[in-house]
Amino acid sequence: QVHLQQSGGGLVQAGDSVRLSCSAFGRTLTGYAMAWFRQAPGKGREFVAGITFSGASTSYADPVKGRFSISRDIDKNTVTLQMNSLKPDDTAVYYCARRVIRGPFEKEENYDSWGQGTQVTVSS
Repeated sequence: QVHLQQSGGGLVQAGDSVRLSCSAFGRTLTGYAMAWFRQAPGKGREFVAGITFSGASTSYADPVKGRFSISRDIDKNTVTLQMNSLKPDDTAVYYCARRVIRGPFEKEENYDSWGQGTQVTVSS
Protein backbone atom coordinates (compact mmCIF):
# COMPACT_ATOMS: atom_id res chain seq x y z
CA GLN A 1 0.00 0.00 0.00
CA VAL A 2 0.92 3.63 -0.41
CA HIS A 3 -0.25 6.81 1.30
CA LEU A 4 -2.18 8.94 -1.19
CA GLN A 5 -2.55 12.62 -0.45
CA GLN A 6 -5.37 14.61 -2.05
CA SER A 7 -5.82 18.34 -2.51
CA GLY A 8 -8.40 20.63 -4.05
CA GLY A 9 -12.17 20.60 -3.82
CA GLY A 10 -14.46 22.88 -1.88
CA LEU A 11 -17.75 24.69 -2.29
CA VAL A 12 -18.59 25.95 -5.77
CA GLN A 13 -21.60 26.98 -7.79
CA ALA A 14 -23.20 25.04 -10.61
CA GLY A 15 -21.27 25.56 -13.81
CA ASP A 16 -17.98 26.20 -12.04
CA SER A 17 -14.79 24.17 -12.35
CA VAL A 18 -12.69 22.41 -9.72
CA ARG A 19 -9.40 20.56 -9.90
CA LEU A 20 -8.47 17.70 -7.62
CA SER A 21 -4.93 16.39 -7.26
CA CYS A 22 -3.55 13.18 -5.84
CA SER A 23 0.05 12.36 -5.02
CA ALA A 24 1.88 9.54 -3.27
CA PHE A 25 3.69 10.58 -0.13
CA GLY A 26 7.26 9.47 -0.52
CA ARG A 27 6.40 6.85 -3.13
CA THR A 28 6.08 6.78 -6.90
CA LEU A 29 2.84 6.23 -8.76
CA THR A 30 4.73 5.17 -11.87
CA GLY A 31 3.63 1.82 -13.20
CA TYR A 32 0.16 1.91 -11.67
CA ALA A 33 -3.19 2.75 -13.15
CA MET A 34 -5.04 5.31 -11.07
CA ALA A 35 -8.66 6.28 -10.67
CA TRP A 36 -11.07 8.62 -8.98
CA PHE A 37 -14.20 7.50 -7.20
CA ARG A 38 -16.86 9.48 -5.38
CA GLN A 39 -19.45 8.93 -2.71
CA ALA A 40 -22.52 11.13 -2.52
CA PRO A 41 -24.53 11.50 0.70
CA GLY A 42 -26.56 8.39 1.36
CA LYS A 43 -25.11 6.51 -1.60
CA GLY A 44 -22.38 3.98 -2.23
CA ARG A 45 -19.02 4.81 -3.69
CA GLU A 46 -18.94 4.94 -7.48
CA PHE A 47 -16.28 5.06 -10.16
CA VAL A 48 -15.68 8.43 -11.81
CA ALA A 49 -12.58 8.26 -14.00
CA GLY A 50 -9.51 6.12 -14.55
CA ILE A 51 -6.18 6.39 -16.33
CA THR A 52 -3.68 3.72 -17.31
CA PHE A 53 -0.13 3.67 -15.94
CA SER A 54 1.21 5.30 -19.13
CA GLY A 55 -1.56 7.86 -19.35
CA ALA A 56 -2.34 6.71 -22.87
CA SER A 57 -5.84 5.53 -22.07
CA THR A 58 -8.64 6.92 -19.92
CA SER A 59 -12.10 5.81 -18.91
CA TYR A 60 -15.06 7.79 -17.58
CA ALA A 61 -18.39 7.09 -15.98
CA ASP A 62 -21.29 8.16 -18.17
CA PRO A 63 -22.49 10.99 -15.88
CA VAL A 64 -19.15 12.81 -16.17
CA LYS A 65 -18.18 12.17 -19.78
CA GLY A 66 -17.40 15.36 -21.61
CA ARG A 67 -17.15 17.35 -18.37
CA PHE A 68 -14.38 15.67 -16.35
CA SER A 69 -10.84 14.95 -17.44
CA ILE A 70 -8.28 12.74 -15.70
CA SER A 71 -4.58 13.17 -16.35
CA ARG A 72 -1.25 12.31 -14.80
CA ASP A 73 2.13 13.95 -14.60
CA ILE A 74 4.76 11.27 -14.21
CA ASP A 75 7.52 13.78 -13.44
CA LYS A 76 5.46 15.39 -10.66
CA ASN A 77 4.08 12.02 -9.52
CA THR A 78 0.53 13.34 -9.48
CA VAL A 79 -2.86 12.45 -10.88
CA THR A 80 -5.37 15.21 -11.52
CA LEU A 81 -9.12 15.29 -12.01
CA GLN A 82 -10.32 18.41 -13.79
CA MET A 83 -14.03 18.87 -13.27
CA ASN A 84 -15.88 21.36 -15.47
CA SER A 85 -19.52 22.36 -15.80
CA LEU A 86 -20.22 21.05 -12.33
CA LYS A 87 -23.75 20.13 -11.33
CA PRO A 88 -25.35 19.75 -7.90
CA ASP A 89 -25.44 15.97 -8.57
CA ASP A 90 -21.63 16.03 -8.57
CA THR A 91 -21.68 16.84 -4.86
CA ALA A 92 -19.74 14.08 -3.14
CA VAL A 93 -16.57 13.10 -1.37
CA TYR A 94 -13.99 12.27 -4.03
CA TYR A 95 -11.27 9.65 -3.58
CA CYS A 96 -8.22 8.81 -5.63
CA ALA A 97 -7.06 5.20 -5.69
CA ARG A 98 -4.18 3.10 -6.93
CA ARG A 99 -5.01 0.03 -8.97
CA VAL A 100 -2.85 -3.02 -8.38
CA ILE A 101 -4.94 -5.69 -10.13
CA ARG A 102 -5.57 -5.38 -13.84
CA GLY A 103 -9.23 -5.35 -14.72
CA PRO A 104 -12.20 -3.02 -14.90
CA PHE A 105 -11.58 0.42 -13.46
CA GLU A 106 -14.97 0.22 -11.78
CA LYS A 107 -14.08 -2.73 -9.58
CA GLU A 108 -13.00 -1.44 -6.18
CA GLU A 109 -11.37 -4.74 -5.31
CA ASN A 110 -8.66 -3.93 -7.86
CA TYR A 111 -7.34 -1.06 -5.72
CA ASP A 112 -5.10 -1.28 -2.69
CA SER A 113 -4.63 2.33 -1.64
CA TRP A 114 -7.09 5.20 -1.23
CA GLY A 115 -6.74 8.90 -0.58
CA GLN A 116 -8.28 10.55 2.44
CA GLY A 117 -11.24 11.92 0.50
CA THR A 118 -12.01 15.47 -0.61
CA GLN A 119 -15.39 17.13 -0.32
CA VAL A 120 -16.79 18.81 -3.41
CA THR A 121 -20.07 20.64 -2.90
CA VAL A 122 -21.90 22.17 -5.84
CA SER A 123 -24.68 24.62 -5.06
CA SER A 124 -27.47 25.37 -7.52
